[in-house]
Amino acid sequence: MRVTANTFPNSLSQHLTNLNIRQTRLNTQAATGQRIQNPEDDPSSFHRVMDMQRDVRSLGQYQRNIQQLHDTATASYSNIKSLKKVLDRAQELTTRAGGLRSQDELNIFAEEVNQLIKSGVQIVNSRFRGDYLFSGTLTNQPPFIETNDGNGKVTAVTYQGNTEVAEAEISAGVKMGSSVPGGNSSGSGARGVVTDSRSGADLFNHLISLRDALLAGNVGSINTTISGQLGTDEDNLLIHVGINGANQAQLEAAKSLADREQLAMEGSISNEADADLSQTIVKLTQTQTAYQAALQSGGKILGQTLLDYLR
Repeated sequence: MRVTANTFPNSLSQHLTNLNIRQTRLNTQAATGQRIQNPEDDPSSFHRVMDMQRDVRSLGQYQRNIQQLHDTATASYSNIKSLKKVLDRAQELTTRAGGLRSQDELNIFAEEVNQLIKSGVQIVNSRFRGDYLFSGTLTNQPPFIETNDGNGKVTAVTYQGNTEVAEAEISAGVKMGSSVPGGNSSGSGARGVVTDSRSGADLFNHLISLRDALLAGNVGSINTTISGQLGTDEDNLLIHVGINGANQAQLEAAKSLADREQLAMEGSISNEADADLSQTIVKLTQTQTAYQAALQSGGKILGQTLLDYLR
């Protein structure tokens, strides 16, 4: 076999080029701590890392959804508790009206109930991060509209939201909602906070009836009918408190699970993509030594400097 004069220089050039590329790669790994920078560094590991990074992004979205739902549930809980305080005061006035009271006293009670209705409407028309909490999915409009007569008495409170509940994905294939509609007269779906036809809850209309009965001195109606109606409203609110608590517990469990999955996934990515610094430095030293040895050997064999050789 014939060996041409430039066979060794070409082979040396290729060998030095490969060693230089390896040095550059190892230097980059040592500086960044990353074993994989490009697909060609390790194609199978690169694809596994890409898949895991996609899963981490999905987990991040689940975590953001969970936090948003939890914050909404917390805000809803606060408002439901405030509404419960309004009802508690109305029930207290109902009990007090059952004794021997003058009409003047009953009129004072009636005025307070009227103010309680207004306060209740203000509570359920609360907004959180720009959205109304109890409008269903119609979050850009207040759920309840209050109608007053010329004397400032509330004559009606009308629900104008819907019965739908916005949901968000909290894990793969699992969706959940944390808001509740203010009213539901459809007989199905989410229970209404203020009005629900299945349970008989109708808080504002019951408070209006209480106020009117106080103004009329109709204590008998308060004792026999209205007191029981307010009890139904109380049961409905307490059920909502329980549902809200269960939702928050589920969201906290989902957050804990997502956090653990993210940590595990990030650990797997690190194991796959991170460089072992000690091994990388050893390999870099070996490569640098090989590179210097190749230069020295080539210089001796060719009897010329590297600069001459590269020309």
